[in-house]
Amino acid sequence: MSSSAPATPPSPPGQSTAPSPSSGNGLRRSLKARHLSMIAIGGSIGTGLFVASGATISQAGPGGALLAYGLIGLMVYFLMTSLGELAAYMPVSGSFATYGARYVDEGFGFALGWNYWYNWAITIAVDLVAAQLVMGYWMPEVPGVLWSALFLGIMFLLNVISVKGFGEAEYWFAAIKVITVVIFIAVGLMMIVGILHGSERAQTFSEHLANWSVGEAPFAGGFAALIGVAMIVGFSFQGTELIGIAAGESADPGRNIPRAVRQVFWRILLFYILAILVISLLIPYTDPRLLRNEVGDVSVSPFTLVFERAGLLSAAALMNAVVLTSVLSAGNSGMYASTRMLYTLACRGMAPRIFARVSTRGVPVYALLATTVVAALCFATYLASAEVIYIWLLNLSGMTGFIAWLGIAVSHYRFRKGYLAQDGKLSDLPYQASFFPFGPLFAFVLCLIITLGQNYQAFMEERIDWGGVVATYIGLPVFLGIWLAYRLIKRSHFIRYQDMKFDTEE
Repeated sequence: MSSSAPATPPSPPGQSTAPSPSSGNGLRRSLKARHLSMIAIGGSIGTGLFVASGATISQAGPGGALLAYGLIGLMVYFLMTSLGELAAYMPVSGSFATYGARYVDEGFGFALGWNYWYNWAITIAVDLVAAQLVMGYWMPEVPGVLWSALFLGIMFLLNVISVKGFGEAEYWFAAIKVITVVIFIAVGLMMIVGILHGSERAQTFSEHLANWSVGEAPFAGGFAALIGVAMIVGFSFQGTELIGIAAGESADPGRNIPRAVRQVFWRILLFYILAILVISLLIPYTDPRLLRNEVGDVSVSPFTLVFERAGLLSAAALMNAVVLTSVLSAGNSGMYASTRMLYTLACRGMAPRIFARVSTRGVPVYALLATTVVAALCFATYLASAEVIYIWLLNLSGMTGFIAWLGIAVSHYRFRKGYLAQDGKLSDLPYQASFFPFGPLFAFVLCLIITLGQNYQAFMEERIDWGGVVATYIGLPVFLGIWLAYRLIKRSHFIRYQDMKFDTEE
């Protein structure tokens, strides 16, 4: 995209994008508002809440955990509103890769797109290994690779049938998680106020409140602990950006995307804040069981601990089933997101054209096959233990999600600036992000701090763990390297505000 391209005045948004999603040769606009909402919720409520929330409270105390979730929640709110403004105006399946190419630099969009495809393709492998660990709870004698093969096959089938098939599957996957969280919060609140006593001695509200003054509570570990748990919390919220990816296959995106953005964030934040509050009031942060956050040991999930206190003796088995649903849901969403991103890159000439081919059902089959091949990294557990492979793959994918968020903030800031520079009217936008420019700037700065602080503990030790440092931060130099290489080869550069295109067509 050249900076010498003629300026195109902003035109009324909501027009068709190319390739036409409604045509026989393109994607289909089959996702309803309920699908969009559940896709974002399903991508954000998972093992980060069900398993890792205990470690968050244990490390930072109840007050520190709530503060971390509040700050990251605010950051995600601004990111969601930024993405909502972009996606409602220009609903394309490639989402922020397309926006990055249009409003920042073509090389930036190229690097952002490949980064996101790699992020979710690796994340599918992470989820499949996690599924092995979870299934080991019931059937430890069965080889884990068989479970990975089975679940990978299911995910492939759900995505290859049609986008509506994916949307329906994700809707019900997410519904199970939402129902679990709602029941958990209801049971927890009844225990706190004394309506439900459970299997232990009934405690008064003041006794529950005393858990906030145990040891160093409410804030334990100081600022360093807060930064540390911010990483965990950030991972928990990753997946909300899936709304942007699904925009290209949304029916009536101008109306449904803003609605999904407005509803989803508050639901997610409500679930997380209330869940953390319930856990912290019922279980003191000094409880050693909270420190354990292994996916394969659901018996010590804070959800399990609370349900057991309420008298549900089969809580571990129940939560195991929910966690299994969570990892399969995340993997299913990841396969969808990475496939659509690779498809969009191919449509823009940034990936081999074969990945732009679409089946008669509107599914980019070759892009789906390529993603499935990368997801097959989960079979590496045949060579090493599932726990080792899980941590290895998790480290490989960790940075990339935050890079995508940074890309959203930058793209929206420049989009709005360029739109106004070309005399665009804010009233013509289907959805306006609030608090501009504070919102994207706040999100960018906080996200950058979290990104750079991913593994700061490694630098605090007497001997630096360079292997851990490389595994954690490898995504950042790779992203910058791809961007720089594209700029050098294609001679791309930052697009001036007056040269940006706002015609909503590719």
